[in-house]
Amino acid sequence: MMSALRLAAKGRGTTSPNPMVGAIVVNRGQVVGQGYHLRPGLPHAEVLALEQAGTQSRGSTLYVTLEPCCHLKKRTAPCVPAIVRSGVRRVVIAQRDPNPLVNGRGAAALRRAGRAVTTGIAHLEAEALNHTYSHWIRTKRPYVILKAGMTLDGQIATASGEAKWITSKASRREVHQLRSEVDAVLVGVGTVQSDDPSLTARIGPQLKRLAKKQPLRIVVDSRLRTPLNAKILRRVDGARTMIATTGAASATRRRALQRRGIEVVVLPLVRGRVSLLALMRELGKREITSLLVEGGAEINAAMLKAKLVQRVRLYVAPSLLGGRDATGMIGGRSPGRLTAALTLKHIRTRSLGRDLVVEGDL
Repeated sequence: MMSALRLAAKGRGTTSPNPMVGAIVVNRGQVVGQGYHLRPGLPHAEVLALEQAGTQSRGSTLYVTLEPCCHLKKRTAPCVPAIVRSGVRRVVIAQRDPNPLVNGRGAAALRRAGRAVTTGIAHLEAEALNHTYSHWIRTKRPYVILKAGMTLDGQIATASGEAKWITSKASRREVHQLRSEVDAVLVGVGTVQSDDPSLTARIGPQLKRLAKKQPLRIVVDSRLRTPLNAKILRRVDGARTMIATTGAASATRRRALQRRGIEVVVLPLVRGRVSLLALMRELGKREITSLLVEGGAEINAAMLKAKLVQRVRLYVAPSLLGGRDATGMIGGRSPGRLTAALTLKHIRTRSLGRDLVVEGDL
């Protein structure tokens, strides 16, 4: 099963909104077929593994990291009938599929067809692999990672707004890799105005070449103050841009952006700003399963206050900035008591170049 999980991980960043799945067919102690899901619309891992095994599937054991599908509401044929037709004798499943259209039905259908079914083998590892998919299925909202590059004393910009580059090139390379793995990245309009980021995913030693997969770039801009010459509005192969705004924004400005090919989504106004919960629900409907927040202090504060962040990843440079007028990672008002502080769980720390990476769940 661990080999099947390693196969499944090869689909990282390309399978969304589908889960990552790996499958291995074993007959008489020998691996006779294997496969993994690569992207929506292409064959599922089980089908690929069975096709490779051919007639050696008969009487074999199929190891699969996620419960085989049995419904028709998707781009490809269900896997359960293919498994039954192949002559597989036993199916070993790591994780039950949380999708209500499956969720135990696939395993039950296999048992009704006379196949022996074992579930729960390496289920913790399988669940960790597809935590993004599971969160989206359960909540109908994307799994949100809040990322920040900061100094040891928690600052993300100087008093003048300078923020490039606090962290090392090694950290920046990893962030670009992360961008290529998520469905979308999000910033507030303040970041666009101060930093003018492109928010593309780039590769290569100098980070100059575009990655094959580009995230949807999202700007939260309640009054449509995004400059028309901003880099994030430029047409880039594979990189689309959405601006989330409100009815309070100028209709003339909205039309000007739409003429540039920018999608403008009008959402409810809450306390003078875009409703972030409404935005997350809209993204979930669009099958955006994962979102990277790369904004400044205020959007960080707003996302955290709305309890919309699932994971925090901090790239900490070995430097001290100091000063009351520098910009901290989280804006807004500080709580009056320490008991109101947010506490990360399952903390992991590691070195990356000269930086320290700290990440944990909320």
